[in-house]
Amino acid sequence: MPSPHSGYAPVNGIRMYYEIHGQGGTPLVLLHGGGSTIDVTFGKVLPHFARHRAVIALEEQGHGRSSDRAAPVRFDTSADDVAALLDYLDVSQAHLFGFSNGASVAMQVALRHPGKVRKLVYASSMTRKDGVPAEFWQSMQKVDFVDMPQPLKDAFLKVNPDPQKLLSMFHKDAERMQQFEDVPDVQVRSIKAPTLILSGDRDLVKPEHAVELSRLIAGARLAILPGAHGEYLGEALAYRQGSRAPEHTAGLVEEFLDA
Repeated sequence: MPSPHSGYAPVNGIRMYYEIHGQGGTPLVLLHGGGSTIDVTFGKVLPHFARHRAVIALEEQGHGRSSDRAAPVRFDTSADDVAALLDYLDVSQAHLFGFSNGASVAMQVALRHPGKVRKLVYASSMTRKDGVPAEFWQSMQKVDFVDMPQPLKDAFLKVNPDPQKLLSMFHKDAERMQQFEDVPDVQVRSIKAPTLILSGDRDLVKPEHAVELSRLIAGARLAILPGAHGEYLGEALAYRQGSRAPEHTAGLVEEFLDA
């Protein structure tokens, strides 16, 4: 396997950090969760993907090593950043795998730049507020920096040792969720890319919402896996030491991508 390549792409006024692992086939783009870095979300599962294909992992506006802009973080603008990165890398079409907020970004890429998306993996996210318990939105309205999990703070500062940038990222991410707007079902139905919906059976997202999404998107497949939010990926906050879940999930996703 070739050594990973990393760099910064000038996209829409920011310097977006990206890494390229592996080689061959249609590239797989990984979009991390809110408040996270590449390693937090995909550190356990990325090596499995990179054995068989080119993998492009990136960090969203203001997250990790990517710079910020004087504008809020939104799913649609981040989607445009992803499309611009693909143009910068001369990638005409890619598979997209988004987790949590990254899944919301991936869906916006599929809606706003459909020609760039070969297949979509939509993991542990919601298109409507009622896709998660009401308590989530109540807590989000009063969330404070002290509530941010320490592993996420540590992961950010490991790659970007600037506490003020960490604080700014937290506030922008919280504000994005406070301003969350439903994606109309008619838009979800318009997605043409073959889609795999992933969720945990004890996820933040209601299993019923994952089922509904799999029926809204024509031909979509659904896998509800054991575990909490991100546990099936080995996400840093949910990983159980010694778990083989990341390997199993990677195999499931690769079967979908290669079909």
